[in-house]
Amino acid sequence: MLSRLFKAGEKVLLNLVSKKDLHMASRNLEKSPKVQVLYDLCKETFTGKAPSPASMAAQNLCSVLDSVSPADVGLQEVSQDDDRGYGVSGVSRFNRVGRWAQPITFLDIHECDTFTMCIFCFPTSSVIPLHDHPEMAVFSKILYGSLHVKAYDWVEPPCIITQDKGVPGSLPARLAKLVSDKVITPQSEIPVLYPNTGGNLHCFTALTPCAVLDILTPPYKESVGRSCSYYMDYPFSTFALEEGMKNMEGKEDEYAWLVQIDTPDDLHMRPGSYTGPTIRV
Repeated sequence: MLSRLFKAGEKVLLNLVSKKDLHMASRNLEKSPKVQVLYDLCKETFTGKAPSPASMAAQNLCSVLDSVSPADVGLQEVSQDDDRGYGVSGVSRFNRVGRWAQPITFLDIHECDTFTMCIFCFPTSSVIPLHDHPEMAVFSKILYGSLHVKAYDWVEPPCIITQDKGVPGSLPARLAKLVSDKVITPQSEIPVLYPNTGGNLHCFTALTPCAVLDILTPPYKESVGRSCSYYMDYPFSTFALEEGMKNMEGKEDEYAWLVQIDTPDDLHMRPGSYTGPTIRV
């Protein structure tokens, strides 16, 4: 009898301890900065290979990312008449110059072998030109402001033509399908691009001062073929139709020719200091 009572009491005690642990874990989660929760989820989720669009992990990440505010990562929302592009607390208002001279500010939150967390702060009218993310997935959260996004995916199998077959050295143009051409804000659904879907090639134009929190997985790494390439897009009608492409007649607005270019000279980007909560790695 005493043995049974002891075992029963032990079971009750274990249940109480388990419930206490769960309660403490829940409280710790509530106390953790959102950027820490985001980091922990990325660390648990990412393996060094882009996730599947249908994965529950990707959906969970979008849910957490959607809840992040500027204050959660040490930013202040910048008013539309302030074109500094900083968004960072403590920057003097006397540092302003013309918007055309203002670079995009890059804030590095964390980078490891499997993912990168970073923020881009845009002044009004600044642009990140059309570029790709080879074998990568990118999750983007607009923290404040309005951003125009134009995005493409490559047409498969590849459709490649030479701009001018009579001119030696003419660069090839590859056909891509338009995926997105719209304005996004903090209220928009989290845009996610994957290696072959979602608009893996995109360009950003800031309509107002804005900031974007990006999570890239895996990160850019030139030594393994994940280098960033830039492109110029041309209307579908730029080049004459070839055999096998007649089925695209009437859908010209849905396609464009992309030509790889050198990194644009007018792409101005500078590093800034991340001032949000420190991440425990």
